[in-house]
Amino acid sequence: MYILGINSVYHESSAALLKDGTVVAAAEEERFNRVKHGKQARADNPDELPVSAIRFCLDKAGITLADVDHVTCAADPAEIQAVKDGGLPSPWDSAEKQSLFLDTLPNIPKKFTELGFTGDFHWVAHHTAHGASAYFASTFPDAAVLVVDALGDDAYSTRLYHGKGNALEVVQSVRYPASIGYLWELVSVFLGFGVYDAAKVMGLAAYGDPQRFAEGFGRLAWTTEDGGFDMRHDLLKFSDILYYPPSADTSGLESVLGVRPRRPEEPLEDVHHDIAAALQEKTNELVLHMVRHLHSVTGASRLCLAGGVALNCVTNQVAFEQGPFDELYVQPAAHDGGLSVGSALHVWNAILGRERGEEMRHAYWGPSYTEAEIEKELAARDGLLVERPEDFEGQVARLLGEGHVIGLFQGAMELGPRALGNRSIIGDPRSRSMRDDLNHKVKHREYFRPLAPSVLSEAVPEWFEVAKETSAGDFMLMAYPAKADKHDRMGAVLHVDNTCRIQAVRADVNPRFHRIISEFEALTGVPMVLNTSFNDQEPIICSPADALATFLKTEIDYLAIGPFLVRKDVSEGGTEGAAQ
Repeated sequence: MYILGINSVYHESSAALLKDGTVVAAAEEERFNRVKHGKQARADNPDELPVSAIRFCLDKAGITLADVDHVTCAADPAEIQAVKDGGLPSPWDSAEKQSLFLDTLPNIPKKFTELGFTGDFHWVAHHTAHGASAYFASTFPDAAVLVVDALGDDAYSTRLYHGKGNALEVVQSVRYPASIGYLWELVSVFLGFGVYDAAKVMGLAAYGDPQRFAEGFGRLAWTTEDGGFDMRHDLLKFSDILYYPPSADTSGLESVLGVRPRRPEEPLEDVHHDIAAALQEKTNELVLHMVRHLHSVTGASRLCLAGGVALNCVTNQVAFEQGPFDELYVQPAAHDGGLSVGSALHVWNAILGRERGEEMRHAYWGPSYTEAEIEKELAARDGLLVERPEDFEGQVARLLGEGHVIGLFQGAMELGPRALGNRSIIGDPRSRSMRDDLNHKVKHREYFRPLAPSVLSEAVPEWFEVAKETSAGDFMLMAYPAKADKHDRMGAVLHVDNTCRIQAVRADVNPRFHRIISEFEALTGVPMVLNTSFNDQEPIICSPADALATFLKTEIDYLAIGPFLVRKDVSEGGTEGAAQ
């Protein structure tokens, strides 16, 4: 039985395909169309299907839409209509946009019918799909499930569930406009970034003192006795947040914090660091409060996290290691990009009542390319020097040890916002200068953005303070303190607060990447490499053509693509200009 799940209604458009309850393919549309987030989040385009991601999933399985038994979309028009009828707050800033959005949603099943689909179509509510994307992707038979993002279909920003067998039962909800996700968007704009720049704020927070604005954020958001939280709705005007161009009414923040908003062109100062730190601390407090409440009402020993806030590796570490749960599962696409997986898993498990599938142990569900396809793309470019080293992993490790920056393109593309060794830029983790060079010369981004280490899983306990082991560390979804005696050997990946957002690399999950790191350890004694996503102000690369385009326009030294090692020919008669 094939189930195709999609997400298209807001942003992070994606598609995922299940075969008999197990994921066989999943990818985000942005990787194919090269548009960040797949498309703009507008009221008139929820029916803009992730056509390239859908085509990839079907091609991977060797089927057509006519072979698909069920299609599911992560949205519930009935819940959205109930919000409108009840006069409840919606993500749209006008009744006209809300009506347009509702009128356009029914085009989604119609378009699938026009494309040849003849099976059953299912709507799955936004937060239900989030919860399913974590709980049903785990193998936990019983778990507490916390979904935290900006807003669902039903005017709730946060849902607390008890997962039992094939069902998710709601045990608590937090009503919008109390919303952690929107608070991060508002503060992002206040600090001079874009609405989508929560990751920047998270990186900036480590530079600040959370106590300076703790009282101010305490007036804006607080925990409640029922296990949830609330906010000052009159001051936090989330409905005025606009994505295009990014803007928001930050007057409430300004009045409480006593600080004017930063303009994008202005330098970052200590006051901005401290605001970010206070926001991070408040988020930790609110999520930990809900986690403890979930434990008390469910009695479960296992926790699943989902929603965009579950990409916050600092909060995840606090919620798990300071919380009461023994086990934690977070899947790699915890944001809206994972809704396609979640909606499909919900249909298989909760609607059809089928046997639970395998655990999602890795993120490598996207396109892969044959050696012949890679070789053809290389042959079509001038100005490249291509070799095929016999000892590929050893040669890559030696080049890293010499200080070279390498674009690593291997196997299937990762699902989710973190590159995990198959579409990565890697470097020597030991020198701080490597981090600064990468941020400035290759990634063209701010000084405060941390770079992550990919670490041999067996070496993690020796190098990091890990109180409770979790597979979330395999997906760069946990931040751990590095052990003090190791700091001097990991300058490029050590954040200012001496933590690292790690990827634990397992030999049975990504054997080639594990071998590269093992070879690097043999040369240097350091069981990790620096790893950042293979992109430059764009979506993470997908294809060999994308890899070469980014390689040629940046100061990456080598491209390790398939079995080939590529560098730019800068000798007489062969220049980078010719390569381009």
